[in-house]
Amino acid sequence: MQPESPRARARELGLVVGELPTGPHNAITDVGGVRVGHRTLMRGDAVRTGVTAIVPHAGNLFRERVYAGVSPFNGYGQLTSSMVIDEWGLIGSPIVITDTAGVGVGYSAVVEHLTAHDETVGIADVAMPVVAECDDGFLNDNRASSLTTADVIAAIEAAADGPVEEGSVGAGTGMQLFEYKGGIGTASRTAGGYTVGVLVNTNFGVQRQLTILGAPVGRLLAGPPPAAPAPRRHGEGSCVAVVATDAPLHPLQLRRLARRTDVGLVRTGSVAHDGSGEIALAFSTAQLVPREQREPERQVRVIPEGQDWRNGTLLDQLFAAVAEATEEAVLNALFTASTVAGRAGNTLERIDPDAALAAIVDWHAGG
Repeated sequence: MQPESPRARARELGLVVGELPTGPHNAITDVGGVRVGHRTLMRGDAVRTGVTAIVPHAGNLFRERVYAGVSPFNGYGQLTSSMVIDEWGLIGSPIVITDTAGVGVGYSAVVEHLTAHDETVGIADVAMPVVAECDDGFLNDNRASSLTTADVIAAIEAAADGPVEEGSVGAGTGMQLFEYKGGIGTASRTAGGYTVGVLVNTNFGVQRQLTILGAPVGRLLAGPPPAAPAPRRHGEGSCVAVVATDAPLHPLQLRRLARRTDVGLVRTGSVAHDGSGEIALAFSTAQLVPREQREPERQVRVIPEGQDWRNGTLLDQLFAAVAEATEEAVLNALFTASTVAGRAGNTLERIDPDAALAAIVDWHAGG
């Protein structure tokens, strides 16, 4: 087997998505205070899983919550506390992404972590952890229950700002993307004086539908379609997208922001298959909402809807930022992933970046 070429992000390969500028790290951590941590589990021939934690701010998450909104594209997936977010529009915990079999462990671990850092958890109020999942069962032995609460807590405590490790890491360890190896990807944009960052755990798509900057790369790499559809090797998958912003938005606006991740997914070739779970969560760090408040009312800053609509609104710019960052985050997950072999001899190969780039150039040249 030929050695793999060095992994590179989309922009390092010359693939520029959209027109808006990126933040300094082109990552979700460009939103001030947001941190990301991973814990990767690769043991023996069949453990290929992990966990990724997004921490919205550096303070006490249980006592100082953030506004949030959730939007499913196709809802065959799990995001715990989504009903609480729909009802209250608040998050008071780290956001944990892991495999489907690890949701319960993730939930318990977040409670344990919050309890260890605040003596009022479970007394003043209960914790409502936010845990999302994708199925990594093609490479990982889900029956082994490899993930532990210690692993999840380690990811939370390892969370840091700055560049974010991408590809076959953390929750992305066992994930597939357009039948290639996928995983974690992130990107950011600045618009209207604010920053928007997106992190995705990619586990979706069919090779022939892969699209990069408008070019049907999947079809070009796969060649002519088979005479009869071949059985797929794995399920339709999922994608968890987490959007962070420092723009002052209320929960309804954040749900609208989360919904724009769908635009970015579609640009890469997603059709949100019937058995796929594309779920997006957006939160704002612009203002913290204290759990304990002496006054019955509080002032909230928001960007008004419909402002200067004749020339486009600030919300329009933020929507575009989410779409661009999501599209680029997916491409970063694709190009930074490494080939991984796992359960039952199954292997997911990384995409050949040189072949993909050649296909894009040829397509746009009219070849």
